[in-house]
Amino acid sequence: MLTTIRNASLLAKPEVVLPHSHMKAAIAKILKDHGFLAEVSIGEPDEDRPVRTLTLGLAYPDGLPAIRSVRRISTPGLRIYRKAAALPRVRNGFGIIVVSTPKGLMTDAQARRQRMGGEVVCEVLS
Repeated sequence: MLTTIRNASLLAKPEVVLPHSHMKAAIAKILKDHGFLAEVSIGEPDEDRPVRTLTLGLAYPDGLPAIRSVRRISTPGLRIYRKAAALPRVRNGFGIIVVSTPKGLMTDAQARRQRMGGEVVCEVLS
């Protein structure tokens, strides 16, 4: 999902269609709440596509992509877990880190506020 968003953003595509999963939908909601995505919609299966889809409308404020960089931090081969105090900060607020906590996915700032650590999923810079 992250690579698809990065590539579409570099090519100035208006939207991206992905297979739906709850994890992707939660990440997309966080990105939309922080202005990285313009629109998020979930499509139901039909005769053309037998699975649910997730359509992401990319944001281009002032004609420039809202997402400058998106990077996966925790990988299947090397999971990265951090306590709330050890969560990394992103370039003085010019981006977010998505953290998977026992209470669901949230940004690094929300996790620090709630004093919850977890798996560091990805980093998004604007």
